[in-house]
Amino acid sequence: MSENNGFSAGHVVMAFAGGAALGAAVALLTAPQSGAKTREMIRDRALSSAENATRLPRALQGAVGAASDAFSDALAKGVDHHA
Repeated sequence: MSENNGFSAGHVVMAFAGGAALGAAVALLTAPQSGAKTREMIRDRALSSAENATRLPRALQGAVGAASDAFSDALAKGVDHHA
C-alpha cells in the first residue's frame, strides 16, 4: 500500500514552480547586463507568465472533466458487470 507522507502532487508542483521562479529571479538579478535591460526582461516575462496563468485553469478544467468522465465510465462498467 502507498504511504501518505503529507505531500500531494499539488504540493510538489507548487514547490517546483516556486523554486523555478526563485531561481529565475536570482539569475535575472545577478546577470551582467544593464538595469534597463533587466527591467525590460522582467516585464516581458511577467506578461508572459500572466498569459500562461490564464490558460492553466482552462487546461485543469479539461483534465478534471476527462478524469470525471473516465471515472463515470469505469463506475458504470463496474455496476453493469456486477449486476
